[in-house]
Amino acid sequence: MGGGGIGGARAFYVTAPGRGEIRPVDLPRPAAGDVLVRTLHTAISRGTEALVFEGRVPPEQYDAMRAPHQDGDLPGPVSYGYLSVGVVEEGPAELVGRCVFCLYPHQTSYVVPAGAVTPVPAGVPPRRAVLAGTVETAVNALWDAAPLVGDRVTVVGGGMVGCCVARLLAGIPGAEVTLVDVDPRRAVVARALGVGFARPEDAAGERDLVVHASATRAGLQLAVDLLGTEGTVVELSWYGTRPVDLRLGGAFHARRLRILASQVGAVAAARRARRTTADRLALALELLRDPAYDVLLTGSSPFEELPTVMAALGDGSLPALCHTIDYEGDRCSR
Repeated sequence: MGGGGIGGARAFYVTAPGRGEIRPVDLPRPAAGDVLVRTLHTAISRGTEALVFEGRVPPEQYDAMRAPHQDGDLPGPVSYGYLSVGVVEEGPAELVGRCVFCLYPHQTSYVVPAGAVTPVPAGVPPRRAVLAGTVETAVNALWDAAPLVGDRVTVVGGGMVGCCVARLLAGIPGAEVTLVDVDPRRAVVARALGVGFARPEDAAGERDLVVHASATRAGLQLAVDLLGTEGTVVELSWYGTRPVDLRLGGAFHARRLRILASQVGAVAAARRARRTTADRLALALELLRDPAYDVLLTGSSPFEELPTVMAALGDGSLPALCHTIDYEGDRCSR
């Protein structure tokens, strides 16, 4: 193709702790093997994106925390995000018109190599498809946790990640799965996901496995306390600059308990020799044929309101599980 760009787009940038703005950006002209994607929906990952927005990523983690296509550097100005669904407008013929998922920040359109997008399967609505990155995290967590038939499992923390983990666990034959959260309104969500619900003070102990996703010290302590002998906590939370202290003096050693970190940046060791990150993401999108995940889509706003929405999510004045950002046009042609 000829030289020069193809016009402008708009992107959301974190400009300072607790502040963001929408800025114009220039798009390069797609080269051979690239795709031009027009964004339909993005979603806000409340855990990681809140840490970035509030400036709570420790400097030594700036490189490790880079999003695949972020522009700028932490702490900012930086465009940050990784849950984007759009339609391919230019590129290889087999992709043009397809709805695709991409680990891209909040931006109206973008150009990436074709290999950076994953087609959304037929039967998965574009708005639900923004959950692909979160379901991918849940898939990795189950590969790390290796739950067994009939296990008694608790998920502590009913956010996006915890809910996706709970839904996957619900499909294990004979498993007794309970979602634990301080918010009693999560009981309705748990019921839609096909799992039980408990407040922290009512959660049953002697669990074979506990998955922790509340990103709080109290939640992690509860996760440890709920384990039965030789049980495992799979830790999915990331705390940024916050220190976390635990009481490990009681039964932790006598009962041979374990805390295992799980993080989506690498395929779980149990599957790393046989699955790629592309395989894992494609699996997550296939799993999103399940309409039960729609219960996690709790609100939406137009792109122009994103700076205000991010601030409201950060300070808690806008409660949400998965808040989506909607762009002009909402359909793929095929």
